[in-house]
Amino acid sequence: MKTLKSLLLTAVVVCFGTISGFAQMGGQKFAYVDSDYILSNIPEYADAQEELNTLSIKWENEVKAIYNKVSEMYKKYQTEMVLLSEDQKRAREQDIVNKEQEAKNLQMQYFGSDGLLYQKQTELVQPIQEKIYTALTEYAQTKGYTFIFDLASGTSILYASDKVDVSDDVLDQLSNVMQTVRREDRKRANAASNNTGSKSSNVKPKGGTKK
Repeated sequence: MKTLKSLLLTAVVVCFGTISGFAQMGGQKFAYVDSDYILSNIPEYADAQEELNTLSIKWENEVKAIYNKVSEMYKKYQTEMVLLSEDQKRAREQDIVNKEQEAKNLQMQYFGSDGLLYQKQTELVQPIQEKIYTALTEYAQTKGYTFIFDLASGTSILYASDKVDVSDDVLDQLSNVMQTVRREDRKRANAASNNTGSKSSNVKPKGGTKK
């Protein structure tokens, strides 16, 4: 989901928005990664997305059920209002308003800016962010890179050679602390749906690629 990716990009990528930025790098050593590709080859991230989507659908249905109840109450009120006294009308109207407010409150509780979905997202994704950031930083320092750009971030990169794509190297570095898909089984994000193999056969055990 885009929000998760945005959080990751904020944490791990240094980017320049113009070609002039590249021109000023002089003899600095630089490379790039594809964050979409990295994320698509981390089973823990896929699991987090699945859990978040499941929760989102569950909570959306709960909110929708209350709004449906509001609609039913209002239709019933319209049908019966000619038979109601003024006091009864006011009471029924207040019941409808209260029920609608209940739906709005629950919606904010689940999906607000600091709601349960956001909190769960932070709980599941922040550890992954930190591990990626650490792996990328360690790799960059070991290899002497001054800049590592993200090809998926929307930066104005007109051409990028595969020779300076270090996404797989960062994933290999990351495999020291968490599971990643084995290098030989990795697929680009847009091809991930074509992978029909079982998750267990594609997961790279903690500790690195088997020789």
